[in-house]
Amino acid sequence: MRYKRTLILLAMTVACCIGIFVMTGRQKNMSNIVLQNDIAETVRENMNDLAILEEKFPDTDILVFDTEGFCIYPGGENLTLTKSRNNGDLCLAVTDGGRFLATAAIPDPFFSEYHKAFEQLAWAAVILFLIMVTAAVSFYLYISRNILKPFCRMKEFAGRIAMGDLDSPLEMERSNLFGAFTESFDIMREELRASKARETELKRKEKELVAELSHDLKTPITGINTICDVLSLKVQDKYVLGKVEGIQKKTQQMELLVTDLITAALDDLGEMTVNCTDENVAVLYDIIRAADTRSLVRRSTIPECMIHIDIKRIEQVIGNIIGNSYKYANTSIDIECAFSGDYLKLSITDYGKGVPADELDLIMNKFYRGKNVKDSDIDGSGLGLYIASALMAKMNGELICSSKGKGLTVTLMILLS
Repeated sequence: MRYKRTLILLAMTVACCIGIFVMTGRQKNMSNIVLQNDIAETVRENMNDLAILEEKFPDTDILVFDTEGFCIYPGGENLTLTKSRNNGDLCLAVTDGGRFLATAAIPDPFFSEYHKAFEQLAWAAVILFLIMVTAAVSFYLYISRNILKPFCRMKEFAGRIAMGDLDSPLEMERSNLFGAFTESFDIMREELRASKARETELKRKEKELVAELSHDLKTPITGINTICDVLSLKVQDKYVLGKVEGIQKKTQQMELLVTDLITAALDDLGEMTVNCTDENVAVLYDIIRAADTRSLVRRSTIPECMIHIDIKRIEQVIGNIIGNSYKYANTSIDIECAFSGDYLKLSITDYGKGVPADELDLIMNKFYRGKNVKDSDIDGSGLGLYIASALMAKMNGELICSSKGKGLTVTLMILLS
């Protein structure tokens, strides 16, 4: 209803303006007709003394042409009636009882007003255009500064948050339209950073606890191993010796598992250290011999060279790989060596069931166990190859797994000195 009243009031205003314009135009038109008749009558009465026109109509430019169209007033004007008409002058025929005497020409008031109005309209259009352009530019700058740029900054801020950058604040003027809104976003960033810091600290403490517990477990395991060694020397009963041997094997499995847990925890904490030195390749013979407790390994000759390794860590790597072959394949194991660029390529191959091609990249992930052993009775933690791969990377080498349908080949790329 309110808008309807506004529209009616606007329509009435426009109608009033049009009425005033029409009435004013009619009054001007009537006054112009009276002036034209007065000029024609004056010319007719004063054909012999046209100078009186200047005295009687000082504000009107009047031209008088004879019957042939030549200018006779004012004198000295080189104009013709045709040119006057072309210039838009209003031509008035002066007659006397039906006899044509002359033609009076005056500026057409409508033509003059038309040109004047057109000129004013042109200037008004130019000014209006400049005002609109200025307003549009000002509006764009306002929108850009107060809406577009803040949104772009918020978009970039959201991208940084998604990438995990919680340290860069969202810089925004409090005076813009989104000041309080963006401040809330920055508060959210600070809360996320604090939450992430708390989560990181909890994970670190959890890993430290695992490392400490694993380390503490090594002491009783070492004690059980020592007792088993003593019993195996003193006890003569074969039944008891068999039980002692079983206990000792389980204890050794526990010791390997605890060692893997400690190594994995230290790797998570970034404290798994590797101290590489240049060693003669002959040390690999002793390492392989010590790891091959079941005498299943068949090795080729290792070419003479110097390798850059951490002896304790390479023992752990080779021990894990041979131990996995014992556990999952329980077949003979072939070890072959060859040079490959700046590396000594040490390939360890068993002949068990192998690993499916889609799992080869997964078996080096932490706690991952193959599908073919998950439902079996074979114990395992899924840490052996993960730790071996991490240690090889820290020794500037690489661990590569491959399988051709039957058996698994683990290749160690050992850096040459």
